[in-house]
This record gives sequence, C-alpha cells and structure tokens, in this order.
Amino acid sequence: MAEKTASNAPLLIFDSGVGGLSVLRAVRALMPYAPVVYAADNAALPYGNKTEAQIASRVPALLGRMVERFHPRLVTIACNTASTIALPAVREALELPVVGTVPAIKPAAAMTRSGVIGLLGTEATIRQGYVDRLEAEFAQGKMLLRHAAPELVSAAEVRLRGQPIDPAMIARAVAGLRNQPGGERIDTVVLACTHFPLIEDELAAGFGPGVSFVDGAQGIARRIEFLTLGEEWARNGADFAVFTREGSDVDALAPALRDYGLERSMIL
Repeated sequence: MAEKTASNAPLLIFDSGVGGLSVLRAVRALMPYAPVVYAADNAALPYGNKTEAQIASRVPALLGRMVERFHPRLVTIACNTASTIALPAVREALELPVVGTVPAIKPAAAMTRSGVIGLLGTEATIRQGYVDRLEAEFAQGKMLLRHAAPELVSAAEVRLRGQPIDPAMIARAVAGLRNQPGGERIDTVVLACTHFPLIEDELAAGFGPGVSFVDGAQGIARRIEFLTLGEEWARNGADFAVFTREGSDVDALAPALRDYGLERSMIL
C-alpha cells in the first residue's frame, strides 16, 4: 500500500526568484488550507540567461535536496524556463507529483480577437522547441510574436523589494513586440515568465487599452488542487521561504514575502 501523506506535508513551489509568488497567489486563493514552502534559487538568478545544460543539471539536483529536506507532497516548478528544459528530468528523479509551468498560448489563442498574440519571456524560454510545438498545436491561423525581455525579471525583483521600476524597462519590452511586423495589432500578450504577472499593471499601462494578458498561474493552481483531491491538510505554523543565497536583497524582500503569507525565510 502507498504510504499515507502527512497532513502537514507542504506544497513546494520553486522558482529562480520571486516570480513564483504569482503562482503562490493563485494557489493560496484556491487552496487556503494548504501549507506551502516557497523556494527561490536566487544563487543562480536569472535562469533565462543560462544554457540548457546548466539548467538541466542544476534544477533536478537542487529539487532533490529540497525534497529530502522539506518532505513535500507535491512540487511545482513555477518557472517557464526551468519547466521547458528540466521538467522531464525532475519527474524522473522525484517520486512524487511534479507540476510544471506552460506558456499560456492555448488560452491566448482563444482570447485574441485580432489574431495577433505577443509572447514575453526569457531568452531561454522563447527559443525552446516546446514553445514551437505549443504554437503549432494551439495557435494555428494566428500570428505569435515573441520577444525576450530579461529586464522584466529584474523589474519584478526590484518592485518586490519596494524600489521603483525604471519605466524604460517596460518601454523596451513593449517596443520589442510592437515594433515587429504585425505588432501594432497585438491584443493579447502571454506572460511566459512567472515574474511578469507581478508587474502586469506597468505592462498594461505600457501597451495601452485593448490588450489582455494571460499567464499560467490559475491553471497551475487548478492542477495542484486536482492532484491533491481527498488528501488531509493541516497548516501548522506559518509558511516560509527558502533561498539558496543570503544577502541584503533577500532581507529587503521580507515585507513583500509577508504579504504573500511567508512569515519567515531561511537559507538552504
């Protein structure tokens, strides 16, 4: 018989930085009873400028250590870059459910009225064949314009530390899509990095009226709920965050982390 899951076994939500908080927000709205460990591999932030080999070797090993340490019932890779590169290897290495993050091309294709979709992601995400396959399967007859916007990762991290975002970062990301042929007709933008929904208000102002944004957080939360149906839950104590590197930037995140229900943090 399978071993019964402990009622206080947490969900482990993993990202390179604070982007996964957008997923935590959706999970907490749907599953307020679930204990959570939020893990940020800030020692290797950002993932978007790493090679596929670097991500594929680092993420499964690091998650293996975290599973041994925190005994979660389920792991969520709340990072498009890590998911598109390392998800199969992580699932092979871990003996528990693993939920990945998929660029929300399918819902974007259903939403668009103009037929032109923008996709903002990291360099590593937008060049993946996985994105090509999603486009071929779900966006036939549509135009998908991609732009790598690594600055937006920094912008989200800066905002969560309570510092102002440089408006030029937003302007460059918007121009990266709008200035492509057909870009003036974009009416739906896929936020293919979990950091980006954290600055959706700034992006909405940059793109102007008539543009909708879509990301995968709600779908991830529903998938986690489905995979854990019928399990017992007990939130004993506050949820907490884990980082792989200490520093003043981590300390500055404490107020924002508390806003997401993460009352304390630790270094792995």
